[in-house]
Amino acid sequence: MSKKNNLAKRRKQHEFDLQREKQEKEKKEKKLHAKKFKMKIDGVHKKRKKSKLGFRVGKRKMQIKLSALTKAKAAQAMDLDNCKINPKETRLLAWLRAKRVVH
Repeated sequence: MSKKNNLAKRRKQHEFDLQREKQEKEKKEKKLHAKKFKMKIDGVHKKRKKSKLGFRVGKRKMQIKLSALTKAKAAQAMDLDNCKINPKETRLLAWLRAKRVVH
């Protein structure tokens, strides 16, 4: 092979490499931009798995998702005017008492 052909091959390969790097860079920037945009919109609302909706108390699993009636009872129990909660108790304990899990 002549030197002329080798130079042409190398030039074509170099141009191809530059084009591929440019495409990869654009792809990364596009992906990063999409990720940032998604974080701005969905930053507060994170997807949760169904298995992480509760926590264990003993052998029973407590469901954190409340019905409307239970929410009303918990709100009533946490209302400072109507409840008789010791100041040392936490809101979680008050909620558990309203749900009648802890006696």
